[in-house]
Amino acid sequence: MKIATSHSCQPDTLSAVQESCRQLRHRLAQDPDILFVHWSVLYPGEELRKLLADQFPDCRIHGASSCLGGMTEEGVFSQDGRGMVLMGLADPQGAYGVAGGKLGANTRESAADIVLEAINNAGRPGEMPDLVRISSAPGYEDDIITGIETVLGPETPIIGGSAADNQVRGEWELITHRQHLRQGLVITVFYPSTTLSFAFHNGYSPTQAKGRITKGAGRVIEQIDHQPAALVYNDWTGGIISSALENQGSVLADTTLYPLGRVVGEIGGVPYFTLAHPDRVTAGQGLSLFADIKEGDEIILMRGTVETLISRAGRVAQAALQANRLTPEEISGAMVIYCAGCMLTVKDRIDEVSQSLNSALGGKPFLGAFTFGEQGCFPSGENRHANLMISAIVFGPTR
Repeated sequence: MKIATSHSCQPDTLSAVQESCRQLRHRLAQDPDILFVHWSVLYPGEELRKLLADQFPDCRIHGASSCLGGMTEEGVFSQDGRGMVLMGLADPQGAYGVAGGKLGANTRESAADIVLEAINNAGRPGEMPDLVRISSAPGYEDDIITGIETVLGPETPIIGGSAADNQVRGEWELITHRQHLRQGLVITVFYPSTTLSFAFHNGYSPTQAKGRITKGAGRVIEQIDHQPAALVYNDWTGGIISSALENQGSVLADTTLYPLGRVVGEIGGVPYFTLAHPDRVTAGQGLSLFADIKEGDEIILMRGTVETLISRAGRVAQAALQANRLTPEEISGAMVIYCAGCMLTVKDRIDEVSQSLNSALGGKPFLGAFTFGEQGCFPSGENRHANLMISAIVFGPTR
């Protein structure tokens, strides 16, 4: 396997595609078998798709828009909200399949159909993939994971990130080599010639504040311990959303360092958590989130800092290496998902995140996106959707 990345911040889509594809061809020294691309929405998705398909007509493409730009081993690429990053994989002994589609009335059925189409596109019907990578419009992620698991079972790791725009206006986009989508899903199935390792973590610690959801459904908590959820949360955090309690405003930027956690499992007696990011105070003083909840769930207030959000990226990459006892010298490259909310919180120091990853991965090529939701596989094998998370996939030695 050979992996290379490229990038551009050129002001127009044609120039950006030409520059990044020229870089990629030079570094890869051949056309890729599959291309992954993340871009800010200032580059129109359908134009981008057509230009990339013209550049690489025989290549599968998996693409999702990313908040403000993206990152590679060479740094973070975003100028005035504009940036594009590409990763090409040349792996003639492996197989990869890509499929996409709109999400209809039954998201689970749509996801099941799309993953089967991706498997057929890889030329491996009836064969379980080593890993499934997903990109989707925000809001559907939990049902997408359930739908994929109805086909593959819970053992196949599912890792990905939700498409993002620059200002949470619903302008996110997705592409394959054949399609441009908005409220859709793109799936790639991996049958690589190399081993794969991965990790899925967050940069937060639990506090002493906790309670139980006594009323709520979907992505809204109405009550915690029979009290209005927004009031309870505001009390837990020392009043950080006080200004939004009367006008039901957005609290997304205020709550990034204080998400709500739920225990997924334990390793060595130490619990690990899935996170939900509070988004808005509702009319009934509830809290809307970027992840699904259920009545009866126990929730714990989590606490993060800018320092932990920066350092955690490299530690997640190290965990992915350690999962298969790999050294950076043994890998071909990596794919990283870094939450857009975390990125915006550490924005003035985002280059340090790229440097942290670069150090952990020994300078090997990596592709990074800034997403509006993260999907990954926890240490005990649970595929989950969460917020404010970081994931890494590393491509190890040839099998």
